[in-house]
Amino acid sequence: MTPGNNGASTPEDDDPFGYLYADGQANGAQPPSGGYGYPNSVNRVRPVGTRQYGGQAAAQQAAPPQQGAYGRPNAPYGAQNPHYAAPETLPGGAPAAPHQQPGHGGGHGGGHGGGHGGGRRGPNTKGLLIGAIAVVAAVVIGIGIAMTSSGDDDDKGTDQAGGVTPTQSQSSGEPSPSASGSAQSTGELPTTDAAGLQLSGASTASDVEGAESEGGTYVTGLDQSGASATWTVNGIPKAGVYTLFARYSTADADQSMTLTINGKEFGSKLNLGNFAHAKDGDYTKGWTQTYAYPSLNKGTNTISVSCQDGDKCDILLDQLWLKEGQVTS
Repeated sequence: MTPGNNGASTPEDDDPFGYLYADGQANGAQPPSGGYGYPNSVNRVRPVGTRQYGGQAAAQQAAPPQQGAYGRPNAPYGAQNPHYAAPETLPGGAPAAPHQQPGHGGGHGGGHGGGHGGGRRGPNTKGLLIGAIAVVAAVVIGIGIAMTSSGDDDDKGTDQAGGVTPTQSQSSGEPSPSASGSAQSTGELPTTDAAGLQLSGASTASDVEGAESEGGTYVTGLDQSGASATWTVNGIPKAGVYTLFARYSTADADQSMTLTINGKEFGSKLNLGNFAHAKDGDYTKGWTQTYAYPSLNKGTNTISVSCQDGDKCDILLDQLWLKEGQVTS
């Protein structure tokens, strides 16, 4: 077999690639001039908009038959076989694909795919709301705790009677009393006037005005060494620390005397300062009060104020009384 025309001059016997060889070129083989570069190729290229859908007539209108010799290299397939039509145009053929306007498929597919497939979820607003509520709750709880702590701090430093808690300890007899013209006994604990005290080396008098004991009586003469005034207290409800108050008068210098509880000397002297700031021996203006914190037993106790060596005892003793706990008034 030789390239080019090799026998009967029929299209199917032609060597489509004979023009590529020297022998074929010598026998007059020519390169094709139509189709896709080789004879008998099918050229289905149609102008845009000429293909119609919906029926055989539309298909025939879109691709009208062309006259031409069978086997002509540059004849389109429709010219070689005028009975050919698109499958969708024949009765019972495959349904035509929906017609889409230019840009619709891309816009719808791209938008739909992008929205469902590639889109991102929005922010987790529910989580943010829960976090904000937790922060607000923490702040409210912190404010409540601060207010409660502040209230507890304000309550500290106040005693049962509403006064400021004294700084002295139980073993200290150094009170910080204030000047007062009245020292009446309050509460249910025992109290005594000068007339109810057991005196040793001292006596009672009523010459100086201002005493609050019955009849204006007070104890005098306690400035003698060894002199004392003793109070036997009954009805103490329970053992513990109590506040002993003493009302007295002094002038000029501060005084201090020995305090004895149940026969045992208290830890420090009973402070009998001139808190009224009376001068020139004016005992009428020197009435004031002081206090100490002794520990008492349940039931009966003895409390004694005496003038011992080293004491300053120039006072007029008016009244003694007790209050439970450590108070100042």
